[in-house]
Amino acid sequence: MEVPEKIRQAVALAYDPDKQRAPLVVAKGLGRLAEVIINIAKEAGVQIREDKDLVGFLLALDIGEEIPEELYTAVAEILAFVYKLDREKKKKVYGK
Repeated sequence: MEVPEKIRQAVALAYDPDKQRAPLVVAKGLGRLAEVIINIAKEAGVQIREDKDLVGFLLALDIGEEIPEELYTAVAEILAFVYKLDREKKKKVYGK
């Protein structure tokens, strides 16, 4: 999906390894809707990673759809980044 570069884009993923084979698209949007998704994530303390190439692929998926195998590596790298940031944040807050 080709979107003009100045239009904000967002895709939110959720992953529960006990229930799913792969992360699911739980929200996606362009423009104002993308801003709402990003703001909700920030308010909830969700880590955000910008990757305009990946978001283009993810926007083509439907809400509730698992990411395809072709995107596993790219999404795994982002999840590893997010988990690392979460661990660092908890370490600072709780000293663990």
